[in-house]
Amino acid sequence: MEEKQHSRRPTLWQLIMSILGAAFGVQSERTRQRDFQHGHPVAYIVAGLIFTVLFISILLGIVAYVLD
Repeated sequence: MEEKQHSRRPTLWQLIMSILGAAFGVQSERTRQRDFQHGHPVAYIVAGLIFTVLFISILLGIVAYVLD
């Protein structure tokens, strides 16, 4: 059953968790293998870019708030 679950594309939630795990360096080997075997590179690139823009925007917002 577990093998069957890892044979299909990652869900949106799994994609988000993979992006977060990769960004903070805590992604497991099992997740990395699933992403490389069953994921689509474009989805990870787009999600990574969105995460990066959001992360930088949040940091800039925090800095602007603290400096005011």
